[in-house]
Amino acid sequence: MNLTATWSERLDALLPDLIAFRRHLHAHPELSGEEHQTAALIAGDLRQAGWRVREGVGRTGVVADLGPEQGPKLGLRLDMDALPIEEKTDLPYASLRQGVMHACGHDLHSTVGLGVARLLAAEPHLPVGMRLLFQPAEEIAQGARWMREAGATDGLQALFGLHVFPSLPVGSVGLRSGSLTAAAGELEIEINGQAGHGARPHQSVDAIWIASRVVTGLQEAISRRLDALHPVVVSFGRIEGGKAFNVIADRVTLLGTVRCLSNDLHDHLPRWIEDTVRALCEGFGATATVRYRCIAPPVDNDARLTALLERCAIEQLGPDQVLRLEQPSLGAEDFAELIRDVPGMMFRLGVAGSEGCAPLHNGHFLPDERCLGVGIRVLTAAMLAWEPTP
Repeated sequence: MNLTATWSERLDALLPDLIAFRRHLHAHPELSGEEHQTAALIAGDLRQAGWRVREGVGRTGVVADLGPEQGPKLGLRLDMDALPIEEKTDLPYASLRQGVMHACGHDLHSTVGLGVARLLAAEPHLPVGMRLLFQPAEEIAQGARWMREAGATDGLQALFGLHVFPSLPVGSVGLRSGSLTAAAGELEIEINGQAGHGARPHQSVDAIWIASRVVTGLQEAISRRLDALHPVVVSFGRIEGGKAFNVIADRVTLLGTVRCLSNDLHDHLPRWIEDTVRALCEGFGATATVRYRCIAPPVDNDARLTALLERCAIEQLGPDQVLRLEQPSLGAEDFAELIRDVPGMMFRLGVAGSEGCAPLHNGHFLPDERCLGVGIRVLTAAMLAWEPTP
């Protein structure tokens, strides 16, 4: 639906206050699970706008409802947490907490949510119930599960989400039906060999050398034992082992991450990795212990919701500003936990200004704040246009 001139004027009037709110959040970031002040500020703003607010949902999460208490409900999820990253932007509203920064745009997400909340609250008669989920701890992929277990998605028939995207110019949005982000897991491998003198490696079982074989062997096995049409990425970010320069190490620990786009393949991967690693290690006289933790399943965008948001985005922004994303991302997003039982979709919000934008999770990340109005317009229009499935 096209927002009327009155809606547009109302949004224009709200933006200065929303920008100030976002800058306050940016200057006072809170890490995953510690979003107490952020949640309190958001809850207060929602109550003032007339929403029915519950705090402490999923630890520090906030859930707010508006409109009919009975009947169909539509949700919007926003995340709140920051990252343990030192800010390097030199902004006048840069983070006041050393080593903590909103380097993933969650301050923008939360502010978009408040803008949508204020516009929806001005609607005299909402046809369906609306729910906002302000989620903690997305960066450690725990908050969505906490909120789901606390009942935040109970009664919802659909759920929208968004994420800022520095690869897209401000004023635009990116959409993709189906697979949007990857399933992700955390992998820990402990290799146990036998210590020995560095001068006589043949009398030992060298855990460091075997670890190198595991790293390369897994990559080779992926290319030859798994279907190349279903990509799998295994990356190791930490390796620990050894005690002295002249002693063959008897134990090495590898820590890494696993990404893939298929839910079925992701379910199969832990056992496949364990069998592959153990076979490699046993072939050289070592043993291995493999631990695998699922971080998040893949985000699979509902086709009907994606089509609705695309139509509303074209009405609000024009067809040239609504971009189809050709490829999914191998990044993970715990929004997937919230849409296990509820149809959902997430879109990308362009934030790159005239000089571009640094990547996410970077101390120089500097999004263009004009994205706030874009996100609010598109989401408000889509939420008002949504109709429950008969």
